[in-house]
Amino acid sequence: MTDIEIIDLTPENIADYGVCGYKDIEKHLELRRKIDWFKEYYPKGLRIKAILAKTGGYQGMLEYIPGKYAHRPVDAMGYMFVHCIFVGFRNEFKGKGYASSLIDSCIQEALSLNMSGVAVVTRKGSFMADKDIFIKKGFISVDTAKPDFELLVLKFDQTAPDPSFKKFSTDNYKDGLIVIRSPQCPYSVKNVDAILETAKKLGIKTDLIDLKDHESAQQTPCAFGTFCIIHNKEVISHHPISNGRFKNIMAKR
Repeated sequence: MTDIEIIDLTPENIADYGVCGYKDIEKHLELRRKIDWFKEYYPKGLRIKAILAKTGGYQGMLEYIPGKYAHRPVDAMGYMFVHCIFVGFRNEFKGKGYASSLIDSCIQEALSLNMSGVAVVTRKGSFMADKDIFIKKGFISVDTAKPDFELLVLKFDQTAPDPSFKKFSTDNYKDGLIVIRSPQCPYSVKNVDAILETAKKLGIKTDLIDLKDHESAQQTPCAFGTFCIIHNKEVISHHPISNGRFKNIMAKR
């Protein structure tokens, strides 16, 4: 692991390194939104650790925050909460133990802050971590949500209540198409613009909801929290999708 170093992103240096592959603050609205959000929640304990490789540059990250401010619909007060983890824009940096090192750093910080443990939402597929790497660290599943989300926890204080998902409901959303997004996930700008344009061409009335804070993210009807598409009160996408995928979904409805 001598080729890499783990650094802490701060409000002072985040624009220099970028996030999630977005590096050009002038070009990418996604990055500007993410940086503004990061600066707002950094004083509340939001942390991003980035992996930098001497030969490959930015190759991964881990983002976590105290559970009180989690941008997922969970009750995780007293826990450190992992929003996302990713390693390996290039294949040669995958499977080297870097993700494990990132998780270890989060665990150590949670211990130093006398928190009850560390929690994370996982699922198979894109945009969320697979549970296997957390299970290897001793995390256990304590709750599930449709279609295939799991809430895992590594508890330090066995007397503390388990974290849990909040209740999900679309009852308060009107018919038509509703797209929910948050600056926490930078993959929700370009694709959403294309989806809204497609919906317009299809003659579908569409509302875009930009989540402003953790309270609203914790009330979304999908376990991903910071992105969701609802059509006629049914969740049709539980994570960011491409415009092509959106077209395929709507063609079947």
